[in-house]
Amino acid sequence: MKLSREIKTGIIVVAGIVAFIFGLSYLKSSPLFENNKTFYAVYDNVGGLQPGTQVSINGYNVGNVTSINFKDSSGKLLVTLSINNEFEFSKNSIAELFDTGIIGGKGVQIVPVFDKAPRAKSGDTLQSKIKPGITELVQQKLTPLQMKVEGAVSNADTLLMNVNQILDDPTKKQLQETIVSLNQLVKSFKGSADNLHTLLDNNKMQLDSSLKNVNRITSNFSKLSDSLVNSDLGGTLTEFKTTVEKLNDILAKIERGEGSLGKLHQDDALYNNLADASRELDLLLQDFRLNPKRYVNVSVFGKKQKEYTLPENDPAEQQDSTGLKENQ
Repeated sequence: MKLSREIKTGIIVVAGIVAFIFGLSYLKSSPLFENNKTFYAVYDNVGGLQPGTQVSINGYNVGNVTSINFKDSSGKLLVTLSINNEFEFSKNSIAELFDTGIIGGKGVQIVPVFDKAPRAKSGDTLQSKIKPGITELVQQKLTPLQMKVEGAVSNADTLLMNVNQILDDPTKKQLQETIVSLNQLVKSFKGSADNLHTLLDNNKMQLDSSLKNVNRITSNFSKLSDSLVNSDLGGTLTEFKTTVEKLNDILAKIERGEGSLGKLHQDDALYNNLADASRELDLLLQDFRLNPKRYVNVSVFGKKQKEYTLPENDPAEQQDSTGLKENQ
């Protein structure tokens, strides 16, 4: 069947109209054949928000801004949002206006609220909120700091004026001399630091060796401490304490004169007897050396025994002489 020129022209016109509608819908980011919900939000200032801006939930694109109009004579702006049906949220959810970048740009995101309130339906007006941008946050933080800086500058100016009034010519001269002295002191410290640096460079190997020795000593101490821990030092100290207590008890008994050692410690008779016995033994040995035949006498022909002669320092002779002196 052959189409006439008029029918072809009509088909072309209808196709152009349809293409125009689809193109306009695409430019406005408003799908034609998608069943979306329409919500509204009221703002005092939209900050350059444009129709067609994407609307997101948790960073996921769920719709766009279809129109922005004045609500009434108060100047507030009514923003119309078109959101698909894939995600449901409470009517108490918030339509938040935020900055999309540092340079500029505004976007809208739905902050969903999951509570017992009814689900949001098409045509509801959501609560609105404007999230502060980076510039506004910086201004909020810098304003108190600016005030403090201005106050500090003012106080510094006042302080400098007072200092200028206090500092006369002699004081300024003294300050200059002090600064010169400080400069010399800094130079002296710099020289000392250079000398110390040179000393460290010259003795680097010795210092490394010393540090290695210290590390080795530390390791040995660590091993020693582990050995002491494993050797039940606490039990050893407890036994040592018990032994010391027993020794103190024995010494106390000796001091009180109890037992053989106590009697020996308290009574001098044993010492005196031992001293006398030692002296008598010494005299006996001396007499045995001087007169051995008195103790070992072998006589074949009946030789007469030699008369006994008292040895030197004989206690019996001393006692006799003492008795004679007393009788005289």
